[in-house]
Amino acid sequence: MNVRRLIPTAALSCAALLGLTALSACGADGAGGGRKDGRLDVVASFYPLQFLTEQIGGDHVAVTALTKPGVEPHDLELRARQIVKLNDADAVVYLKGLQPAVDKAVEQADVKTKVDASTLTSMEKHGNEVGGHAAAHDHAAAGDTAAGDTAGAGEDHGDHGHSHSEAGDDPHIWLDPVKYAEVAKGVGAALAKADPAHAADYRKNTDTLVGRLGALDKEYAAALKDSTTLASRVFITTHAAFGYLAERYGLTEEAINGLDPDSEPSPARIKDLQRMAKADGVTTVFYETLVSDKTAKTLASDTSLKTDVLDPLEGITDRSRGTDYFSVMRSNLTALTTALTAK
Repeated sequence: MNVRRLIPTAALSCAALLGLTALSACGADGAGGGRKDGRLDVVASFYPLQFLTEQIGGDHVAVTALTKPGVEPHDLELRARQIVKLNDADAVVYLKGLQPAVDKAVEQADVKTKVDASTLTSMEKHGNEVGGHAAAHDHAAAGDTAAGDTAGAGEDHGDHGHSHSEAGDDPHIWLDPVKYAEVAKGVGAALAKADPAHAADYRKNTDTLVGRLGALDKEYAAALKDSTTLASRVFITTHAAFGYLAERYGLTEEAINGLDPDSEPSPARIKDLQRMAKADGVTTVFYETLVSDKTAKTLASDTSLKTDVLDPLEGITDRSRGTDYFSVMRSNLTALTTALTAK
């Protein structure tokens, strides 16, 4: 997949070397030595996996996130001390394909328990910028998109002259509560195996989290699947982070920048979005808190549309519309329903 600018390979190698050197100087405890307080020492690659692990692990785990609040995960550059921390951990929870710098560090780390979230649910291909033209999701009729079905990437539907192309696996699985629940079950099982003394608590906490995610799924379905209450089922975002969510609830996401938030949309893509917005009754262009809103506001101004925030939940900051995963997801639902019911 196309991802953001990342730490250069040479710099990563230097960081890894520094990290391993520092690790060697720390003594002979080795990886997975455990904490003095008895808690399982877990490293999570970024916020959604940190939140999930903390909810499941409770008091039995100490979770450290590699991606600090306010840092766009795709842009993460690992420091030597983070590589040391990763090597010292009992477990690491990450999402392969989202952060190549993390993928490389995990591959090289001597950590007993490595949990790759991408293996815990099905990954799908969603729209991306290819050859200067953005691949778009199938404009299915309301109710035609079954929950969990893969969008028809590569098909020419001809609705508004959109181009469709193949793209890499979309990593944004946490924005679909059902897929996030599947990841939770896998993480819970991995923690129980790594720390069998507290397995019962991990299973109980996993069941609680899965139940809350099930309730969130029902809230989204009730608000978004009734075609009689929505004036439009199409929404525009700055980048294609909401493909899984759109599929789950029978919506269509049109992204300005595809899967890569740093890419520049072509003039043809901008014109395409302007035509589509008018044809589909789109009222709002959504931007996100960790990425510049300039392109979204320019498109909105040119088409007399509103702008609002749709948060991909890659991190929580003081600008977030909520303090955790659930509160931000509910803020997103409010923003979506407001935009899609407006005429």
